[in-house]
Amino acid sequence: MDERTVMLNLLAQELRPIEQGVEWFEALPAETQFEVLGDLREYCTQAAATETDGPESVRRAALRPTHTPAVLITRGQLNVQLAKIINLPQDERVKSFRLLVALLGVADERRRERFCVHVCNHSWHWLAT
Repeated sequence: MDERTVMLNLLAQELRPIEQGVEWFEALPAETQFEVLGDLREYCTQAAATETDGPESVRRAALRPTHTPAVLITRGQLNVQLAKIINLPQDERVKSFRLLVALLGVADERRRERFCVHVCNHSWHWLAT
């Protein structure tokens, strides 16, 4: 795993505080921020995030339900909404980052409980050790 993947998984698993992740994210150039949001979108899809994960993700991200990314994530058609979220304007990127990290955390938590209880070969699930 590269450093970015490790950072995103540490944040999603709450092994690092989101404030540290936001600081890291804000220090990145705009083009790299967009790439990070794209990575998060892909990871959320791989973790089998669902439309029902939206409200919990908004709560974990500490966003108001009226923030644009929060509104989008709860509208259904998750893949469509994720594409919209990562393409929001620059001033929405930190909110989008917080939300997608939370969404990854929710989806990955469920995946761990269902499929990785006894045997797990996902290297990102061993970051705490």
